[in-house]
Amino acid sequence: MSIEHVIIIGSGPAGWAAATYLARAQLNPLIFAGEKSGGQLMLTTEIENYPGFPEGILGPQLMADMRKQAERFGARVKDINVERVDFSHKPFRITAGGEEYQASAILMTTGAESVWLNVPGEDKFVGRGVSTCAVCDAAFFKGKKTFVIGGGDSAMEDTLALTKFADSVTVVHRRDSFRASKIMQERVLKHPKVKVMWNSAVKEIKGDTKVTGIVLVDMNTKKEQELPADGVFVAIGHKPATDFVKGAIELDEKGFIVTRFALEQKSLDLASKAVKDGMIPYLTMTSVEGVFAAGDVVDFKYKQAITAAGYGTMAALDIEKWLEESKDQS
Repeated sequence: MSIEHVIIIGSGPAGWAAATYLARAQLNPLIFAGEKSGGQLMLTTEIENYPGFPEGILGPQLMADMRKQAERFGARVKDINVERVDFSHKPFRITAGGEEYQASAILMTTGAESVWLNVPGEDKFVGRGVSTCAVCDAAFFKGKKTFVIGGGDSAMEDTLALTKFADSVTVVHRRDSFRASKIMQERVLKHPKVKVMWNSAVKEIKGDTKVTGIVLVDMNTKKEQELPADGVFVAIGHKPATDFVKGAIELDEKGFIVTRFALEQKSLDLASKAVKDGMIPYLTMTSVEGVFAAGDVVDFKYKQAITAAGYGTMAALDIEKWLEESKDQS
């Protein structure tokens, strides 16, 4: 079995940016993009703040372009999920599609996945009125009554996407103010199709063969009410996709991968000491030497496409240098 220089697990801006840099470095990276290639940006409408696109660009189009760029320089892509990893010894081993692969270095860019409400009726009606992707499904709700659950930028984006098709969009938020950026809030609050139910939470989603209603509870009075609904779009956040690496590398209490960058933030002397000692700190390396991480699987604060791409670039440069150092020491 041949040993890859580097395997990238996951796609999205971090994975594709890293793949481009590693391919240009002649490291011939192998990317396991997953069955849902492209990450969360595949669910995003127009991106207005990614440098280089003055008129904006659709999330799926940006991901397609980044993938093409990586492949142009020789990156190889498999659209399958990684099932298991073994970081206990080198070369590292992963299992994907029932086959085993080996690599000298691993880069984790698995990103984050949707958080669900976990209320009665949610699982039952996924794909039958319950969704986490308004961009994907909004057209199916033309002239319908829809609800968006959440108060962040994703919820605002879902709301605006639905206004193009739905008869009405009700935003349900547990608090009395949104967490979204001001410009997104303004767009939502001034839209004639949008209504906001503050201090409210979903207790149950009802229906027969599809969603027909939603039960809400007032967080202050505890009073419940059932409203007719055709669609419920859950937009309450994401969790890092790290379940399959638990026990293999260090994770924080929320499941995000811990890198040396995070450790450096706790101990500002780490980087300066490493430089003084003639060492490279490899800030994107995880608790396992040779395993790196980048993007939303690490970043619990900024969570932007551009920062994810930046993290991916940092990781690629770290991996290239680390492989060179490892070769020199072998």
